[in-house]
Amino acid sequence: MSTVVPQVVANRILMLRGQRVMLDADLAELYGVQTRVLNQAVKRNAERFPLDFMFQLNAAEKAEVVTNCDHLAKLKFSPSLPYAFSEHGALMLGNVLKSSRAVEVSLLVVRAFVQIREMLSTHKELAAKLDQLERKVPSHDQAIAGLIDAIRQLMTPPVPTRRGIGFTADMDSKPRKKK
Repeated sequence: MSTVVPQVVANRILMLRGQRVMLDADLAELYGVQTRVLNQAVKRNAERFPLDFMFQLNAAEKAEVVTNCDHLAKLKFSPSLPYAFSEHGALMLGNVLKSSRAVEVSLLVVRAFVQIREMLSTHKELAAKLDQLERKVPSHDQAIAGLIDAIRQLMTPPVPTRRGIGFTADMDSKPRKKK
């Protein structure tokens, strides 16, 4: 049992039809049985696997999974369509298979699903905080721009509005010719 690492289980969890699932081939490997044996146990106990626990992939989903997951390349030439098991379906498999390894693996699988759920909730919290920060930043930018404009106005010397008292000579102008 020590050969199954929680990260390996988490890497086998896929997103299909809006659900996090594991395929029958991956679960069979983890449970230490052939995929055929796993599927036979499921068929013998069909009442324990409603649609929210398990569903069969269609040909397009199978092709997508084979393309995106290198470890599932062996499914490419399989004539049958694989089954996908939700977290509850994977746990039910542990009950159906009734071996000590199945019980241990089902607990490991459930923990992997929980770990992924926690990671996603953490990412959602972070995304919410970033959204909140983005809403604040434009108002801060406007306030900072207003402060900079006010500082620049204070830095520029005042423009004289009155003429000074007395005579001022214009040194840059050309001297007048006498007549």
